[in-house]
Amino acid sequence: MSFLAPFFLMFVGAIAVPLLLHLRRRRFENRIDFPAVRYLARAEKENVRQIKIRNLLLMFLRIATVVALALAAARPIGAFFGAGHVPTALAIVLDNSLSTSVIVNGEPLLSSLRETALDAANAATGSDRVWLVSADGSVTGGSTDAVRQAITKTDVLSGRGNLASAITRATGLVMGSGLSARQVVVLTDAQATAWASPVSLGDVRVSVFAPSTPAPMNRAIVVAEARPARWTPRGAVVARARLPDSATYRIALGERTLVRGTARDGEEITVRAAPPERGWHAGLVELEPDELRGDDARWFAVWLGAAPRVRPDPAAGAFLRTAVDALVQDQRVTLGDDIMLGAADGTTRLPALLLAPSDPSRLGAANRALERLGLPWRFGQPKRDETVVRGDRFEGVRATLRYPLVAQGGAVADTLAVAGGDAWIVAGDRYVIVASPLDQTATDLPLRAAFVPWLGDAIAQRLAGEATAVMQSAPGAPVRFPLGADGLEGADAQVTPLSDRSNAPSRPGVYFFRRGADRVGAVVVNPEAEESDLTRIPLAMLRDRLRSRDAVVTADAAAWKRSLFDVGSRRPLQLPIILLALALLIAETVVVRRGERTTNVAA
Repeated sequence: MSFLAPFFLMFVGAIAVPLLLHLRRRRFENRIDFPAVRYLARAEKENVRQIKIRNLLLMFLRIATVVALALAAARPIGAFFGAGHVPTALAIVLDNSLSTSVIVNGEPLLSSLRETALDAANAATGSDRVWLVSADGSVTGGSTDAVRQAITKTDVLSGRGNLASAITRATGLVMGSGLSARQVVVLTDAQATAWASPVSLGDVRVSVFAPSTPAPMNRAIVVAEARPARWTPRGAVVARARLPDSATYRIALGERTLVRGTARDGEEITVRAAPPERGWHAGLVELEPDELRGDDARWFAVWLGAAPRVRPDPAAGAFLRTAVDALVQDQRVTLGDDIMLGAADGTTRLPALLLAPSDPSRLGAANRALERLGLPWRFGQPKRDETVVRGDRFEGVRATLRYPLVAQGGAVADTLAVAGGDAWIVAGDRYVIVASPLDQTATDLPLRAAFVPWLGDAIAQRLAGEATAVMQSAPGAPVRFPLGADGLEGADAQVTPLSDRSNAPSRPGVYFFRRGADRVGAVVVNPEAEESDLTRIPLAMLRDRLRSRDAVVTADAAAWKRSLFDVGSRRPLQLPIILLALALLIAETVVVRRGERTTNVAA
């Protein structure tokens, strides 16, 4: 047995009061010599044995009552009988990811998960500490009523969230509660993609409820993008669907429907177009609706306008000229004097793609040119060592001659690639700097298949002026906003200052970056493709994913309810002890009244 409030055990010392009263009573003797009293004395002597037993019984009952009240105040718990459950720290993890919006038996699956979560909250008492943790990590605590209301109001996320992180957070809450009884309960659709890796709960008990209803077949658009992101003015929309059978689709750009057709599972849909619109526009690929509506449409963004006019420096090498010729043939660029492409030491104005000098003797001239252009970067001393380049679209690229880029005071730029721990490609307002010449003796980048597409995107997204990058994001995910952008425009044309946010919007759609009154890019928010796979993990495998001293995983709602607050065989003993104290008081009253009746009869 242990006690939740052992301080109250000090009141056991109050048993001295009935004991002293009993002993003091024994020392009182009335010596009055007249006939009536002599009669009473003879009667008392005849019943002395009975009176002694009654007095001892009263003393025992009073001492036992005091002890019982002190024990009850100390809130004992023990592995005996008992009622209710010990005070418990309970964290309810409610899976409200996009997949739980699937319609099962005429209602969203989340509705039944919410009802089951309410059963857990309703089983809590005032001595418990209860929290609700949703799949995106949001926490609601406080009173049990506040948690119940939060469960009722929990809505479906637009993406997958992070269930493993939510469970980890719930574990931290109960571990830091200060209560010895700790439990995490999870209500989930058991989507296999959400349980790809084990989750550790340490010494915390976990109970998982996953409904046994089979997952319905699902249709989803998993790819939708404009290629390239800048149409000049022609381009293509590429889409792909995950389908159990064929389904009809529609591709729209703004209010214009580009095409309708029939898609098959895994088949790549490519639609080429040259619409008359100009500037930034939102596009949509959508399927006919099914039981999971949240993935039946997918957004993309595209910029439409004239091709950038570029001028490659003949001294920059044959690889750069060949790449520009390929972009001209693809109508992604035209020849002109708007954008300069060449070695830094020969560039006199921006916007420009600036390359490191091929001859180390030109290093000083290159740095003076960077200074004249007002750029906060300088080329360092040349390094001739074969180094692997790290960065998006640069995997496998190597540099054998490089001039590490050194930031000057106040440098603000995006680092696109690094080599040997040093910046290798950086991009800022109207400039891109490469720390190696585009020559096979300095780097194998020009030999890679990704070189021409990268060059086209660098020109369109970094140097063209009107357009910057298109970013892809899951709902609510962290986003690094482009340099110079100061606002984010939603579908309702409302602009939110970027200083007020560091995450993508929580709803799918296309949101445009603003620089003043101009659109300068877009972030496209779509649910994760993995969330469209409704395959469920077997319960036995789900049990193996949980690293806990005691885990219950079941599809039986009744069995799951029985597991709530079952944190061992210990139970609160306060109520039985209070009932025992009450019984002792009743017994004392009975003994006293019977003694009074006996005395009255004797009198």
